[in-house]
Amino acid sequence: MKTVLSLIILSLIASPLIAVDGLPKTPSPKGAKAYIISPRDGATVKSPVRVRFGLIGMGVAPAGVDIPDTGHHHLIIDLDELPSLDLPLPATDNIKHFGKGQTEEKIELSPGKHTLQLVLGDKIHLPHSPAVISKKITITVE
Repeated sequence: MKTVLSLIILSLIASPLIAVDGLPKTPSPKGAKAYIISPRDGATVKSPVRVRFGLIGMGVAPAGVDIPDTGHHHLIIDLDELPSLDLPLPATDNIKHFGKGQTEEKIELSPGKHTLQLVLGDKIHLPHSPAVISKKITITVE
């Protein structure tokens, strides 16, 4: 009985991991690129910072919308390493979701140096294959 109960508990714990690992990746077209239009790399700015998102070779669509060659932006703030590109991107203080299809936003940043980077996500916030990621830029907030 203990063995059966242990197997049931283990399957309940593992099932979300199996489902996530099995998520199909949305393809991105060859040459698709995300980039930060502004601010420029190395810029000194005041908070709130207006960040404008750029995208080449794809379109922008809100989260939940399943249209080929589209996605929505996620702004990565002050992370040394990107989150896993094999899982939907989590919403955190360092990963801002723009699931309504926004292409710019004003963000509050404390004084000092900050890094910004974009990752495009599909209808379920999962990065495409291959992932569409901008260059990481560094800005200084006065």
